[in-house]
Amino acid sequence: MKQILRSEDFLQRAMDKFSRTVYALAFSQMHSRTDAEDICQDVFLRLLEDTTVFRDDEHLKAWLLRVTLNRCHDHFRLAFNRRRVPLEERPDAGEQEPFEDDLWASIQALPPKLRAVVHLYYGEKYSCTEISEILQCSCAAVHSRLHRARKTLKLELTEPDTSDEEKGDQTDGKLVQYL
Repeated sequence: MKQILRSEDFLQRAMDKFSRTVYALAFSQMHSRTDAEDICQDVFLRLLEDTTVFRDDEHLKAWLLRVTLNRCHDHFRLAFNRRRVPLEERPDAGEQEPFEDDLWASIQALPPKLRAVVHLYYGEKYSCTEISEILQCSCAAVHSRLHRARKTLKLELTEPDTSDEEKGDQTDGKLVQYL
């Protein structure tokens, strides 16, 4: 058993301040409420046992988001998780997910790398530089992923008779309003 290195007060403050953010990112990656809850719980357990000294709340938030993405990737790598059918896809699943609309469905259909960038940029209001540090990729890669995500969402969310300029304005407005 690992040694607990942080106080309960520290953990409670971190959970109060960042649990919604961690859950939202996990849910956007996992498409499953139960998987997102499991990952959220695991992220805060890792925080409890981690030795990192955080400079400020932003450093802590970035660490939590990075660990969340890593846990999501770990989850997808497990063979068990690739073979199972999520409860939400079963015909008898009665409970709906919290975000049911065209924009949410389109965001969920994006590949994980694009979905993560959209969530961090629009949902968490991180700059491209900050996202590149969290995702450990170049700023150019973040810009490219954002561009591809916007382009994909624009095609899916606009009416066929809308001009390209209007499509871009509509999509960005929906993203900002939604997230």
